[in-house]
Amino acid sequence: MSKNGQKENRDERPLPFVVAITGASGSIYGLRLVQYLLSEGQPIELLVSRAALMVMKEENDLVFGENLKDELLDHLKLSKDVPLTLHQLTNYGASVASGSYKTRGMAIVPCSLGTLGALSAGLTENLIHRAAAVCLKERRPLMIVVREMPFGHIQLKNMLALSEAGAIVSCASPGYYHKPQTIQDQVDFVVGRVLDQFDFDNQLFKRWKSENSITLVKQI
Repeated sequence: MSKNGQKENRDERPLPFVVAITGASGSIYGLRLVQYLLSEGQPIELLVSRAALMVMKEENDLVFGENLKDELLDHLKLSKDVPLTLHQLTNYGASVASGSYKTRGMAIVPCSLGTLGALSAGLTENLIHRAAAVCLKERRPLMIVVREMPFGHIQLKNMLALSEAGAIVSCASPGYYHKPQTIQDQVDFVVGRVLDQFDFDNQLFKRWKSENSITLVKQI
């Protein structure tokens, strides 16, 4: 407040967004999501499981040392001053473990079936589970992006339980109407759809247009 009792005009920093990368195949989706949001100046609270690091090694030939944050930023071709906070999964005193710490929501990209089961059962065995539970209880957007196929009865029940609790359940399933030419095009389609769910403006993929719909109907 100023001396005359009126509010001062200050640029407010955007609410942070929580991103978790777990040990499912498809860590490239989570990495691209983090890269895009940080490049746009969006503060990120990042949670990366040990299994996720193993997947990155197998799928992306990424091997990180002790300074994970700086090495990750180097890989994503981002400067060291971007608004990224990396949390240890054993730190239950972290900001994202508390409902009083306001965030824009959380996306788990990709979400392993183990994480899916833990969340549906209400378990909080690590900070990813706890941060997701906070989003649900505080009625903040929570999106899980699973990549596994096919789904068994237990996994389908777990997805239904999370959906009923308020989570957005989705699969890393790229579309093809935008005629992707590269794997990056397919990755950006999925990441763009994730961003849409949280109202982040993006142009990562070509969107469906009414004229495309008319053409498709004529072809059918």
